[in-house]
Amino acid sequence: MNTNQIHLLLVAVVQEQDLEPATRVLQETGATVTYLSSAGGFLGRRNATLLIGLPSDKEPQALEALEKACRQRVEYMTLPMEGTPMPMPSPVPVTVGGATVFALPVERFEQI
Repeated sequence: MNTNQIHLLLVAVVQEQDLEPATRVLQETGATVTYLSSAGGFLGRRNATLLIGLPSDKEPQALEALEKACRQRVEYMTLPMEGTPMPMPSPVPVTVGGATVFALPVERFEQI
């Protein structure tokens, strides 16, 4: 068993454009970061799922770092107008970005 002090796994879903700044600030806190490419279900946009291993006492620092690096933005989606014979796009503002974070306790950690 590894004696590193990893007691918490944060799983954070961020927009792909926030990946580099998020990874950089998380590594500055001493967290171990791995990312997986993913896609959002609602808008189908490219995301990154970050697997962040860290000691439990570093969780507030990691969440603060993610909050600084992952910004919410307003983007406009074009949707057909209801009741028109031809689909005429009507731009609709949609808030995207930020981070969705899940915190999972780690009972055991091994590096093989």
